[in-house]
Amino acid sequence: MKVIVLSGSPRKSGNTQILMKHVLEYVNQKDVDVKFINLADDGFESYRGDSSEINYNEKTLQAAKDITEADVWLVGVPVYNSMFSAALKNIFEFVSYKETEGIIAGFAIIAGGMISFGDVQTLFTQLMSYFRVITNPTPVYTSAEKIIDGKIEDEDVKYRLTQMVDKTLELARKN
Repeated sequence: MKVIVLSGSPRKSGNTQILMKHVLEYVNQKDVDVKFINLADDGFESYRGDSSEINYNEKTLQAAKDITEADVWLVGVPVYNSMFSAALKNIFEFVSYKETEGIIAGFAIIAGGMISFGDVQTLFTQLMSYFRVITNPTPVYTSAEKIIDGKIEDEDVKYRLTQMVDKTLELARKN
């Protein structure tokens, strides 16, 4: 089984990245092939049109290929002004919805405060529906206050992240 752990924040030391590195550590204990895509890394290009007409760099194209070929997506979705990040939306511009039907996705949604989770989950789930992706209906919601000095300090958040991973992988095995 191929798993992508995707950190959807473009911020270099963002909280989304901290959550998704925790998810990555947990997934690495499973018997799966896992790749980590961190949108805070330099080198991802903005979508400017069809790749048959524009030469995009290898890093961007490889990320899109890895996302497309995965069986499972575990996505860290940051909330910025009641919306998910433009960087996250951008990477999906490179992915063909015709090639992603049946992929299973789980989400960890993080916001600065206790607002907008449901709105962002709805919007991101709609995006996943466009890609014909089956979503785990139990995302992890957390706020930035649960992360202190670059570490998840709340054991309940860690537990819910592992449960989201386990349930998402279980859905994929059943599919």
